[in-house]
Amino acid sequence: MVVGDVAALVAGTLALWIGARLLVTGASRLAGAAGVSPLVIGLTVVAFGTSAPEIVVSTGAALDGRGTLSIGNVVGSNVFDLLGVLGIAAVIRPTDVGPVVGFALAWLAVLTAFAAMVLATGQRVT
Repeated sequence: MVVGDVAALVAGTLALWIGARLLVTGASRLAGAAGVSPLVIGLTVVAFGTSAPEIVVSTGAALDGRGTLSIGNVVGSNVFDLLGVLGIAAVIRPTDVGPVVGFALAWLAVLTAFAAMVLATGQRVT
């Protein structure tokens, strides 16, 4: 049974990686061909493509009655994106953040903090 579980995990991870890569690459090319600016592509198309796995996992967990897993996945993903990905990128190559990206990051931080506060009160999210 363990071998089958490991095989399913490897196959699912590989399929998820290939699907996300195809989604991001195809959508970026389509948006670029339509004349959409790289900033807008990065803030929408690529962001959606990289968030698609979290959406699938969170939806599946919520449907199985494991809402806390969904919340942890969403909040954890936002915190990691803010601190981990942005931090590693800044260590590799420091760069100025434009006003649009700065606003998007600030908004993401505010929404994450708000969600954490609401969830800490024990309220239900429906």
